[in-house]
Amino acid sequence: MSPLEDIRSVTDLKRHTREILDHLHATGRPVILTVNGRADSILLDIKIYEKYLEAANLARLLIPAEKDVENGQTRSASEFIREFKREKQISG
Repeated sequence: MSPLEDIRSVTDLKRHTREILDHLHATGRPVILTVNGRADSILLDIKIYEKYLEAANLARLLIPAEKDVENGQTRSASEFIREFKREKQISG
């Protein structure tokens, strides 16, 4: 399949909505919509969009941890486990 199949005009979308959506779902690739020959918007399969959203949310959650590493605010896993067990009163 050619990437050119993923570039469609808004007019084409109006005329061939079902065909374009079927292609989008079958390939999983985004469809780039053009207006007056210029890229304007992107259509994504909902499952692909949800994966992108999950990845973005995970990346946002990792930012504070990455800053801690950059600032040298880390400790060994064994130290963390000892402290965790002590705080939670877990023996062993």
